[in-house]
Amino acid sequence: MRLTVYTDYALRLLMYLALQNDGLATIEEVADSYGVSKNHLMKVTHQLGVGGYIETVRGRHGGLRLARPPKEIILGDVVRYTEPDFAIVMCLEPVDADCAILPGCVLRKALERARDAFLNVLDQYTLNDLVRPRSALRAMLAITPQADSRR
Repeated sequence: MRLTVYTDYALRLLMYLALQNDGLATIEEVADSYGVSKNHLMKVTHQLGVGGYIETVRGRHGGLRLARPPKEIILGDVVRYTEPDFAIVMCLEPVDADCAILPGCVLRKALERARDAFLNVLDQYTLNDLVRPRSALRAMLAITPQADSRR
């Protein structure tokens, strides 16, 4: 199973914002810290805003911040929200294609169980869990206290 780049960027953005300690960050700062596309990150930001994960503050000193505390953001929920589907093979929803062996197929059931187990594990983690090595992550992403105090 492989997650899309879109979901990867969504998780990275949420982690970055969780490390801001309620401060604001810009899309450009996040893109530069991770070395990712600013344009792609803008699309992700929009969807996470619509989903209630982040909020934007307009104006000269504006930016992005989490809309909820990190301990309330469940990793499995974010992945379900950002992934287009979990059809590992074509016979699984939403594709649900016909298959000659579908009535007696054990593979489909095995893959459904594997997908569900994958998501169940992600449901056991919150955004707060992902940023526990705070100082190490902040150093790697060059997040400084100065960036936290912007409002």
